[in-house]
Amino acid sequence: MQFDGAIIKEQGVTFAIVVVKSYILNNSSERETTRKSFSRFFPGIPIILMGQDSRGVPTYHGKPDIVRFLLSIHPSQIPWKRYSHT
Repeated sequence: MQFDGAIIKEQGVTFAIVVVKSYILNNSSERETTRKSFSRFFPGIPIILMGQDSRGVPTYHGKPDIVRFLLSIHPSQIPWKRYSHT
């Protein structure tokens, strides 16, 4: 399994962002299942899901205060990393 994500610490809050397919953001059951599956990679911290449209414009889902912060920065400012797990 490979996925793109990031861990960010901002204003004393640590959280993770995981890139997912956009359709996941539109289904509450899929969102929660997906978020739980990534919790083994990011235990104990909030997980924000990010989908992108065809132009690469991000949409975030998760804690509202963290989503507001993410909307105020450009995605290129996020320290993305490719995670691998077998």
